[in-house]
Order: sequence, then structure tokens, then C-alpha cells
Amino acid sequence: MTLDTYFDYIIFPILTISIILVFIRLFKGPEVADRVIALDLIITIGIGLITAYSIRSGQPVLLDVAMILGLIAFLGTVAFAFYLDKNKQS
Repeated sequence: MTLDTYFDYIIFPILTISIILVFIRLFKGPEVADRVIALDLIITIGIGLITAYSIRSGQPVLLDVAMILGLIAFLGTVAFAFYLDKNKQS
């Protein structure tokens, strides 16, 4: 089995199924924190998809996009934690 078939038949379907499951959690999440965690996980899985596609297609330029998405996700998570901390203190 070559690396291309491994990406096509194993990695991409697993990432697709995981994104579908996280979207279900996003819509069913009973609290805001569950929804924010689901959005963060969607971005993380998106980074995995971009990285896998970058490896599959041989275009390392896409890894820069994945790094920028990772930084944006990190800043969003920190901002939400700050928001929760401020609401808890009030």
C-alpha cells in the first residue's frame, strides 16, 4: 500500500467522519463551552486535513495556512477562557 492510497482510503475518511461527529456536538452542545470546544476541534481537524492534503499533493505552502489557523484557534481559546474567567469573578 502506497502513501497516496493510505491517505485516500484511511486518513481522509477518518478525518471526514470526525468532522461530522464534531458538527453534531456543535449543534447539540447544551452549553456555550461545549460549542466553543467543538469549534476549536473543528479548526484542529481542519488543520489535520490541510496538513494531510499538503503531504498528499506535495505542496508545502499549505503548511503556512495550517500554522496560521492554529494560531487563530489558540487565540480564540485563550479569549474564551478569559471571558469565562471574567464572568466567574463578577
